[in-house]
Amino acid sequence: MSDVPEPAPSSNPTYVPYVPEPPRELGVPLRRLPLLAPLQWLRLGWADLWRAPAIAVFFGGCFALMGLAVLMVFRHAPIYTLALCAGFLLLGPLLCLGLYQVSLRLERGETPSIDDALGAWFANVRQIAIFGFVLLILEMLWGRAALVVFAVSFNGMPDFAGAIGKLLSAEHLGFVAAYLAVGGVFAGLIFAISVIAMPMLLDRDTDAVSAGLASLKLCLTQPLVMLFWGALLTALVVLAMLPGFAGLVIVGPWLGHASWHAYRAALAPPTDA
Repeated sequence: MSDVPEPAPSSNPTYVPYVPEPPRELGVPLRRLPLLAPLQWLRLGWADLWRAPAIAVFFGGCFALMGLAVLMVFRHAPIYTLALCAGFLLLGPLLCLGLYQVSLRLERGETPSIDDALGAWFANVRQIAIFGFVLLILEMLWGRAALVVFAVSFNGMPDFAGAIGKLLSAEHLGFVAAYLAVGGVFAGLIFAISVIAMPMLLDRDTDAVSAGLASLKLCLTQPLVMLFWGALLTALVVLAMLPGFAGLVIVGPWLGHASWHAYRAALAPPTDA
């Protein structure tokens, strides 16, 4: 028999002892990701690309055309280049919805189709539209900030249209630094709130705010992994742009599929939450 005395019964028959609940995790639960997890996402994304190559080429062609449009704008109206890049950076995640849909179908053992990929919007159209509007506001702010940088750096329109070498000359280094700093701030913010938000809106019955906060939480709680992922995305996109943007035909859909696997790796399935 135990020597610990039994607690005296309460005189109140309705008395229920208070047992504090364990603290709940704020927002959706996240998995702890290893630092090299992005390499696994790239491997899985590459496999998805070759399981539906025709759809990948279609979306990749869209990415390549976007890149050519940026080049044409730089040659004729460089002041609008960063704003256009911002717009395409925001349009990219929306286009990637189709690639996420393909990866989702492949994951379920189903056969993906181009019309199903193009109709991925309808899975959660209202919340996806709200999130897209938020991205549009950020794009407008980015474009305005870019114009301010031009305004304070030059007296009138600069004359280096189409000449990247002239743009990178020593006399313009201050402008280039400010231009890239502004772009880096907005690109980092967009990346932080959208890195897993779009696939989450496609896959789950959730709202735009919750998806954006989940994405931001992932970046804030696991910054090294997400910085590595962001660096890989940037490096691969830059390399794909070098041969006349032709590399985006493959790299664009590859990164889209890989981003789906980043989402799958970061969030536990709803039944586990």
